[in-house]
Amino acid sequence: MLKPVLLPGGVALLAAATLAHTGWLTLPLPALTFLDYCAALGSMLLAWRFHSSRVFMALLVLFLAGQAVGFSTGNPTLLVTIVRTLAVLVPLNFALITGIGERGFTTTSTGPLVLLVFVQALTVAVLCGAPEQRASITAHPHHLATAIAFPGYTLLAITAVGLLIAIQFLAHRKPLDAAMFWALLASLLSLRFAETPRTSTLYAIAAVCILGASIVENSYLMAYHDELTGLPARRAFNAALLRLRHPYSIAVVDIDHFKRFNDNYGHEIGDQVLRLVAANLGRVTGGGQAHRCGGEEFVILFPGTAIPEVVPHLERLREKIQSTEFRLRGQERRQLPRGPDRRTSTNRNRTRKADAIRQLSREKPATLVSVTVSIGVATSSEKKASPEAVLHAEDKALYRAKDGGRNRVETEGPSRRTRVSAAGLG
Repeated sequence: MLKPVLLPGGVALLAAATLAHTGWLTLPLPALTFLDYCAALGSMLLAWRFHSSRVFMALLVLFLAGQAVGFSTGNPTLLVTIVRTLAVLVPLNFALITGIGERGFTTTSTGPLVLLVFVQALTVAVLCGAPEQRASITAHPHHLATAIAFPGYTLLAITAVGLLIAIQFLAHRKPLDAAMFWALLASLLSLRFAETPRTSTLYAIAAVCILGASIVENSYLMAYHDELTGLPARRAFNAALLRLRHPYSIAVVDIDHFKRFNDNYGHEIGDQVLRLVAANLGRVTGGGQAHRCGGEEFVILFPGTAIPEVVPHLERLREKIQSTEFRLRGQERRQLPRGPDRRTSTNRNRTRKADAIRQLSREKPATLVSVTVSIGVATSSEKKASPEAVLHAEDKALYRAKDGGRNRVETEGPSRRTRVSAAGLG
């Protein structure tokens, strides 16, 4: 639970704070500034290459904010004004970027946001170019740090945006949402320590690197995790097979009559069934690691275990899936009336469409449906130490479970005579 939250954003921010406040990093400010530019450019190119407009826009906001702070560093009064302005604008921009979702690099999707950021940049530029007022703030770092302290309304806006991004992450568990939270925190620390350019630059580098790393993390998840169910996908399964050492067990889980769900209720209900089963597989006990290998077939790896240890956990899993019901609302797709004939006249077309809409609005009462699974399991041995041999044995066990009536667990070797009655559509 904590790993996707803290890695890599939380660790990167902690490293930046350590380097900034311990004096371990002795690079001069020009070198740090060069690193900041390199990190920003590299992350922007990475975002463009992977079509991540959200990361690109967040990086653009951070880059422009850094330029504004750098321009006003020599003027204490102007620096305080710019920092307080950016402390509101940066969180609001992050909230907007988080809310719009990923839409790629198109004129219609990114154009309005780019225009908004451009208007904000002009506003800050006007502040930078305004005639200087008589400064009541001395250039002493202590006095300047006190003046830069964020006012109450700024802290309120920052808290609200931080909560919004945190809720977004908890709802979708996307690496980018966690990265947006940590990058926002790092950028605000960069603004808060603007009176100390080295410290401010270190936090700015951390914010940029956090966003750049989120692209790599997201690409990894897309390659190794199934998007629909959230379970590790076939590529992760193949990599896990290479790490297995005797003894180990492999169980294959197949949803009973899954095609019937798709045919009768449509693919949306089929996807719901897959997610339901996957949610239970993700909580399998006994040290099992569930993977979705394609369609309605899932595979669970049990490192360091044999069949007698695994079967009780698989039986518990099968019973849990069978007892989990969900509601189907409306009519079956095959029973829905067909739409009007497109070759009829326009008036008749409209009448029949209205009748069809009224018919669809008369929704049937919710129907409770249960799902069952058939499971085959095999264990490695001296004669079949390779994963291929174990997979072949567990496939045979699965076929016996199907032939034996489904909704049951079968092991390699002699058939288990304990039969479980099917429930629901199983």
